[in-house]
Amino acid sequence: MKVALVYDWVVKWGGAERVLLALHEIWPQAPLYTSVYWPAKAGWAQAFQVVPSFLNKIPWARQHHEWLAPLLPLAFESFNLADYDLVISVTSAFAKGVITQPTTRHLCYCLTPTRFLWSDSQQYFGKISPPLRGLRHWDQLASWRPDQMIAVSKAVQQRIRQYYDRESSVIYPPVDTARFKIQKHQPRGVASGGRPRSANHNLNYFLVVSRLVKYKRVGLVVEAFNQLGWPLKIVGTGHQERRLKALARPNIEFLGQLTDEQLLSYYQKCCGLIFPQVEDFGLVAVEAQACGRPVVAFRAGGALETVLEGKTGVFFDQPTVASLVAALKKFVKIKFRPLACRQNALRFRQQKFKKEIINLIT
Repeated sequence: MKVALVYDWVVKWGGAERVLLALHEIWPQAPLYTSVYWPAKAGWAQAFQVVPSFLNKIPWARQHHEWLAPLLPLAFESFNLADYDLVISVTSAFAKGVITQPTTRHLCYCLTPTRFLWSDSQQYFGKISPPLRGLRHWDQLASWRPDQMIAVSKAVQQRIRQYYDRESSVIYPPVDTARFKIQKHQPRGVASGGRPRSANHNLNYFLVVSRLVKYKRVGLVVEAFNQLGWPLKIVGTGHQERRLKALARPNIEFLGQLTDEQLLSYYQKCCGLIFPQVEDFGLVAVEAQACGRPVVAFRAGGALETVLEGKTGVFFDQPTVASLVAALKKFVKIKFRPLACRQNALRFRQQKFKKEIINLIT
């Protein structure tokens, strides 16, 4: 069976890219079709034969692919996929719009309906302009091109129903629970008393792992920890980095982009992960739990499916500093069991993802 993978743009590293690598392990010969390819920022893609669209010839396209939104439908429609028996599009935007033959099966692994057109359109644009209406119309038509839609979570399944009027099945993304695991000599965790504290002096900080962009709400966490004075370490980069560093007090440290090996150590030694945004699934929340560490999460999106309240974390209900601070003060009074966090994370292990994908196509 000849298989092709399609992804929106190959210019970064994150949760969707981990999905693609898991699919690559199932079909190592499958090429990866995409709108633009930036090898310097996507070293993970060296494992693939990457086939970029004509947009890749534009000198600045790799750095500013979002400016090309009006041309992206044409880019994906231009691919010739006639020789493939199975096409799997992994997308939060336009990759689902590829055109396949009637004899080709097309599965769409939907990370979310195109965010800037639907759920976050007001945040991005305010009013819905005529060009945006045109892209919305195309996006709805394109959502019916796949033979089957697969959602990354029940939250996304509901969005697919709302925006595309389609039903979908849910297959959770794969988490590398073999890599992200509990430290052999696991410290006790978080003690009560209103401040993070443990038998291990290294286990004295909270952790954020995120791109530093507005919708991730890292600024909310910075403000909360400015108020509390507790140690916080932030992993990640993004266009808000300078602003956040200027806002942060000395108890907050920015670590930049880390390797998985470096990140593992920070997960294992933290008091807990702060997860303030609304995510489609939220891979980092599960990675932290795989390392035995609990999560403080905003009560929405994929976190509702990955965090067990009182057992593997706590929730806060409002995207405000006061709500987050109250949740943190509650969090440090609970003794979380690392093995309970780990057991919860194993529901999302890679082997399960691969098995469910293979079962779906056979």
